[in-house]
Amino acid sequence: MHHPRIERALWTRVTLCTLLLLFAACAPELSWAQTSPFMTGATALQTNILSWLTPVAVILIMVLGGMAMANRMSWGWCIGAILGIAIAFGAPQIVSWVRGMFGV
Repeated sequence: MHHPRIERALWTRVTLCTLLLLFAACAPELSWAQTSPFMTGATALQTNILSWLTPVAVILIMVLGGMAMANRMSWGWCIGAILGIAIAFGAPQIVSWVRGMFGV
């Protein structure tokens, strides 16, 4: 005895499973065709932070120069500021250097 509803449901499941398998097989090619949205956003964020940080670093150097001229500064602050600026602007190179050390 054949039931049309059961046959239709079975046919629908087989068709759906086949389509899902085909999509899963083609999905890597679709994802390789695009750039990573995370990397695009991270690069944009890095650019924005560096463009914001540039005038802040210039103002910091001016303030440190004024404080040094007035002899009101510990030289530890000056060394800390120089290291901070070097780390902030050299971050991409530092990260690639560390990744190269560990082979990542």
